[in-house]
Amino acid sequence: MVIVGIVAVCVVLAVLAFLVPRLSRHPERGTQRTLGAGSRAGGKAPGVLGRLISKPFRSSSKAVGRSGSAGRRARGHMPF
Repeated sequence: MVIVGIVAVCVVLAVLAFLVPRLSRHPERGTQRTLGAGSRAGGKAPGVLGRLISKPFRSSSKAVGRSGSAGRRARGHMPF
Protein backbone atom coordinates (compact mmCIF):
# COMPACT_ATOMS: atom_id res chain seq x y z
CA MET A 1 0.00 0.00 0.00
CA VAL A 2 2.86 2.37 0.78
CA ILE A 3 4.50 1.61 -2.57
CA VAL A 4 1.28 2.50 -4.39
CA GLY A 5 1.14 5.78 -2.46
CA ILE A 6 4.71 6.70 -3.36
CA VAL A 7 4.12 5.85 -7.01
CA ALA A 8 0.97 8.00 -7.00
CA VAL A 9 2.86 10.93 -5.45
CA CYS A 10 5.61 10.57 -8.06
CA VAL A 11 3.10 10.57 -10.92
CA VAL A 12 1.26 13.59 -9.55
CA LEU A 13 4.53 15.49 -9.07
CA ALA A 14 5.72 14.62 -12.58
CA VAL A 15 2.47 15.86 -14.11
CA LEU A 16 2.48 18.97 -11.93
CA ALA A 17 6.12 19.66 -12.85
CA PHE A 18 5.27 19.31 -16.52
CA LEU A 19 2.26 21.60 -16.39
CA VAL A 20 3.45 24.26 -13.94
CA PRO A 21 7.18 23.85 -13.26
CA ARG A 22 7.52 26.71 -10.78
CA LEU A 23 4.56 25.65 -8.67
CA SER A 24 5.74 22.05 -8.47
CA ARG A 25 8.77 22.80 -6.31
CA HIS A 26 6.86 23.45 -3.09
CA PRO A 27 4.95 20.12 -3.07
CA GLU A 28 8.13 18.29 -4.07
CA ARG A 29 10.10 19.81 -1.20
CA GLY A 30 7.28 19.13 1.25
CA THR A 31 7.16 15.49 0.23
CA GLN A 32 10.92 15.16 0.47
CA ARG A 33 10.88 16.83 3.90
CA THR A 34 8.26 14.34 5.12
CA LEU A 35 10.18 11.37 3.77
CA GLY A 36 13.39 12.75 5.24
CA ALA A 37 11.77 12.91 8.68
CA GLY A 38 10.77 9.26 8.33
CA SER A 39 14.29 8.34 7.28
CA ARG A 40 15.80 10.18 10.23
CA ALA A 41 13.37 8.56 12.65
CA GLY A 42 14.07 5.11 11.25
CA GLY A 43 17.81 5.73 11.33
CA LYS A 44 17.70 6.12 15.10
CA ALA A 45 17.23 2.39 15.48
CA PRO A 46 20.48 0.66 16.41
CA GLY A 47 22.88 -0.81 13.88
CA VAL A 48 21.74 -2.61 10.77
CA LEU A 49 18.09 -2.31 11.76
CA GLY A 50 18.31 1.48 11.51
CA ARG A 51 19.71 1.30 7.99
CA LEU A 52 17.05 -1.19 6.94
CA ILE A 53 14.23 0.92 8.33
CA SER A 54 15.45 4.21 6.83
CA LYS A 55 16.31 2.87 3.36
CA PRO A 56 12.74 2.86 1.94
CA PHE A 57 12.34 6.50 2.95
CA ARG A 58 15.62 7.50 1.31
CA SER A 59 14.84 5.71 -1.94
CA SER A 60 11.32 7.16 -2.00
CA SER A 61 12.74 10.65 -1.51
CA LYS A 62 15.12 10.10 -4.44
CA ALA A 63 12.22 8.89 -6.60
CA VAL A 64 10.16 11.98 -5.77
CA GLY A 65 13.07 14.24 -6.71
CA ARG A 66 13.69 12.39 -9.94
CA SER A 67 10.04 12.49 -11.03
CA GLY A 68 9.80 16.22 -10.41
CA SER A 69 12.99 16.97 -12.27
CA ALA A 70 11.96 14.68 -15.13
CA GLY A 71 8.69 16.59 -15.53
CA ARG A 72 10.49 19.93 -15.59
CA ARG A 73 13.11 18.60 -18.00
CA ALA A 74 10.40 17.25 -20.35
CA ARG A 75 8.68 20.62 -20.25
CA GLY A 76 11.95 22.28 -21.26
CA HIS A 77 12.23 20.03 -24.31
CA MET A 78 8.79 20.92 -25.63
CA PRO A 79 8.90 22.81 -28.94
CA PHE A 80 6.32 25.42 -27.87
